[in-house]
Amino acid sequence: MAADPHGFSSRDPLSPQFWDERFARGFTPWDQGGVPAALRRFVAAQARPLTVLIPGCGSGYELAWLMEQGWDATAIDFAPGAVAQAKQGAGKWSERVLEADFFAWQPAQALDMVYERAFLCAMPPAMWPRVAARWAELLAPGALLAGFFFFDSTPKGPPFGIDRTRLDALLGGQFDCIEDAAVDGSIPIFVGKERWMVWRRR
Repeated sequence: MAADPHGFSSRDPLSPQFWDERFARGFTPWDQGGVPAALRRFVAAQARPLTVLIPGCGSGYELAWLMEQGWDATAIDFAPGAVAQAKQGAGKWSERVLEADFFAWQPAQALDMVYERAFLCAMPPAMWPRVAARWAELLAPGALLAGFFFFDSTPKGPPFGIDRTRLDALLGGQFDCIEDAAVDGSIPIFVGKERWMVWRRR
């Protein structure tokens, strides 16, 4: 997701081929390898199970875990390689992993939450307003955008880091930040540069 030492043919993160090549070669430095502690704590604190979308799910570790907690989770990715890997890891929940375009996919029922995990930072900054608008479109007032946000000044990516002022400008018109916490257990590519945040749709 950072430097490209492998001579990949695709350099465009907006192309499924970009991600397929990296999954095929096992070059996934953004991959946590499990369910992050911050998400576990967040889920434990909720009064009820939520209906949640995981866009750009990658390996999709969170999907099966959320389903096992009684949550209603759907994971989507536009890269067939990611979908195949996530389906394999999801076990009996594999049908909840879909190959779909985040900007076109429609939920079967209202969402309580969108889970953000290395999706925004996978997108070039020019795409960020479109991502934020889609989050707002998918979430009704009171629903949550919760997850990890990558703060850095990285002109090249992915990951493409954002600064707090720009994130506030991106989301502040439609969301209120209700939680902002340091992250423990970050993988090397994100260490010291990510925060767990929860935003509530206005």
